[in-house]
Amino acid sequence: MRILVVSDTHGDSQSLRRAILSQPQAEAVIHLGDGQAEMEQARLSFPEKMFLPVRGNCDLGSSLPNTGEFMANGHKIFYTHGHLYGVKSGDYNIISAAREHGAKILLFGHTHLPREDYEDGLYILNPGRLSGWEPTYGILDITAHDIVLNVIKLP
Repeated sequence: MRILVVSDTHGDSQSLRRAILSQPQAEAVIHLGDGQAEMEQARLSFPEKMFLPVRGNCDLGSSLPNTGEFMANGHKIFYTHGHLYGVKSGDYNIISAAREHGAKILLFGHTHLPREDYEDGLYILNPGRLSGWEPTYGILDITAHDIVLNVIKLP
């Protein structure tokens, strides 16, 4: 299964649309917050995709959840924006939360800094930001036997 992972679109619906179009094989889009309006617009434009959003600190008045969990090919994904875990000050709290949830994969945004990592059995992906200068997004490829993370610069 291929999952498109985006965060921090901050009103840039065109970059979100371009990211989705650049990954036609992605079955799902996980939006890690700060872009609820453009995520809802994309959901209408791409009804064949599964959208899994969470609320970011800039999604004021949002009723989206703060965290989400999703099973893909037997692997649990824990995803959140990151602001409630203080990710700009370090990753201990968010990694602890992912482990408490029994996750194999952790996805978060908020910092605007892309990250692909593997730490003691936990895959960690921050797709960066999909707005502003040199936007990036993440790809998560999951099979029963392999997990591959990639951060890609939007063309």
